[in-house]
Amino acid sequence: MPPLAPIGVRPDRYLPVPESAGAPAVNPATGYRLQELGRGLYMVTDNSYQSMFLVYERGVVVVDAPPGYAKHIRAAIAEVTSLPVTHVIYSHSHKDHIGGVTELGGHPIIIAHEETRRLLARDNDPERPLPTVTFKDRYSLKLGTQRLELSYHGVAHEPGNIFIYAPEQRVLMVIDVIFPGWMPWRRFALAQDVPGYFAQVAEIDRVPFNTLVGGHVSRVGTHDDVRTQLEFMADVKAAAQSALKSTELGKEIDPLDLTNPWAVFDNYIDRVVVQCVNAVSPKWQSRLGGFDVYIWDQCYAMEQSLRID
Repeated sequence: MPPLAPIGVRPDRYLPVPESAGAPAVNPATGYRLQELGRGLYMVTDNSYQSMFLVYERGVVVVDAPPGYAKHIRAAIAEVTSLPVTHVIYSHSHKDHIGGVTELGGHPIIIAHEETRRLLARDNDPERPLPTVTFKDRYSLKLGTQRLELSYHGVAHEPGNIFIYAPEQRVLMVIDVIFPGWMPWRRFALAQDVPGYFAQVAEIDRVPFNTLVGGHVSRVGTHDDVRTQLEFMADVKAAAQSALKSTELGKEIDPLDLTNPWAVFDNYIDRVVVQCVNAVSPKWQSRLGGFDVYIWDQCYAMEQSLRID
């Protein structure tokens, strides 16, 4: 077994977070940090969640409003302008990113991908009102002298998760895919399509941005962050592939359990994952924040995807 605590076992202390994962502190008086990203474009963060807003001549466009967080967005907007929120963009359907939209007030136009609307109609959640404008592939939002380009690149994290690109400011927002300086959230951020997730990380690297807003963790990202995540993911994939080929089914199990196929496969999968974790830990455990928290999840997800996708 590797020295890292497996799933379900609590360590006395997790590995220290590397300096590369850090960011400026949140203002303790306000509970948020406001970062200007370019002409009229801002990120609001509590160093755990990230939202964005764009100021144009007649109003404000908000991108995502996590529940219990919208008060920070309103306060941050008030630091910059007295203009009203006229538009809201949903990055995707998940409540932890858009469940605070009703707290913004007013009656903004809500824009989202058609798959996001489908999922929200299914969920019937009054805290996530249905979008009033939807699109299939691309949508250009032009307001005054400001512009946001919305595009859909297929299923990775979930259906409907879109790219939001500000071309003048060279800022790209894609939620729950890239985690600058950090290990991705468990099982490749709960990706509903692991091969699609891998492809989408590569697609993000091809966008000509200077700044990436990923929706989580404490700082914005760069192309170097995307390439670091690509390298890490490639290492996990290679380690899982090697372990799948070299691990013998049914070898390390009580012979009396060989008639129990669930036990046989569970034993095999666990040994594959141990090999995967052992293979990637020396290179990565000091480079990514939260490595020891979710490396087991990543190896399980990779092993499973390689076997069945």
